[in-house]
Amino acid sequence: MEIFWFIIIAIILVIFFVLDGYDFGAGIIHLFFAKTEKDKEVITKSAGLFWDSNEVWLVAAGGMLFMAFPTFYSSVFSGFYLPLIIVLWLIIFRAIGLEFRGQFNYQMWKDIWDKAFGVSSLLLALFFGIALGNIVRGVNLGGVENGVSIYEGHYFFLPLWSSNFSPLSESPGVIDWFTIIIGIITMVTLAIHGANWVILKTNSSINNQLKTVIFRLNIALGLLTIFSIIVWQTINPNSLGNFTQKPYLIVFPIIYLSGLTGLFFIKKFKKEVYGFICSTLIIIGGITSSLASIFPVILPSNNSINESLTIYNTAAPEYGLSVALNWGIIGFILLVVYMIIQKRLMGGKIDHMDYGH
Repeated sequence: MEIFWFIIIAIILVIFFVLDGYDFGAGIIHLFFAKTEKDKEVITKSAGLFWDSNEVWLVAAGGMLFMAFPTFYSSVFSGFYLPLIIVLWLIIFRAIGLEFRGQFNYQMWKDIWDKAFGVSSLLLALFFGIALGNIVRGVNLGGVENGVSIYEGHYFFLPLWSSNFSPLSESPGVIDWFTIIIGIITMVTLAIHGANWVILKTNSSINNQLKTVIFRLNIALGLLTIFSIIVWQTINPNSLGNFTQKPYLIVFPIIYLSGLTGLFFIKKFKKEVYGFICSTLIIIGGITSSLASIFPVILPSNNSINESLTIYNTAAPEYGLSVALNWGIIGFILLVVYMIIQKRLMGGKIDHMDYGH
């Protein structure tokens, strides 16, 4: 039952990052490449028409974590309290940036909310990447100091950063040079995904330019991926152990590499959807590879005093998991139906659809 719930929550998180990821990416593209008012308006619409339904998946993931792995939920939401509050505020500013932009036809008003949308999207991509970096790097569970735990074994507290800014520190911060690398990879990935979404859903004048941007960012992503694997090996020499012990897990890195390789042919694709499929594969492969590399651990401990949090020692009792299953199935079906209806209503190009007026 624990494995089942782990897979379901992983699927929901992947769906969230695929769907809301193109909203983050569209915001990054809007910030750096949208110059004319027409392009700004249509790129805003490409995210604004979808963001609220896409974020439902994040709420669902949080709810299912609470039901299935309450110990992990309480540990992470207390230990990462400060960055989670920052993420909350960024989500708020991204939303009001989208919703407020078209309320008044004054250029200064539009410019303020354009920046709110773009900057918050960029920082959200960065912080979600940093969060993934913390999960694979591990934390000081129990707050061990001089060999003694100052908290219960499954609790921790991380400052935003530590004085040495190192992931090898006994008490690392949320932000260090390793998590920054993962954050940058996430920003590049979602910028690519957002650019593909803008090409797919709009007739923006910068669509051809975006294909060149995607190609160049894809080169950067490939180099960053190789660099991150090398760095990860120095932090955790056994980081690839799961893939050698369970060879079937190699399917997840293959998914990632398939998407990465495909985007090198972005300028030759005859259908716009192919680019979006490739960036979707990168997101799916990246998240699943990260989770598979530490499975069944879901939050590693960087000390030898307290054991890592796994799907087994953080799960709810069997009865709770079975009850959660019934409600989870109902909720998942409603989510899928909601998504299908919304995507069908917003099918095709969205240039002439009304939003923000």
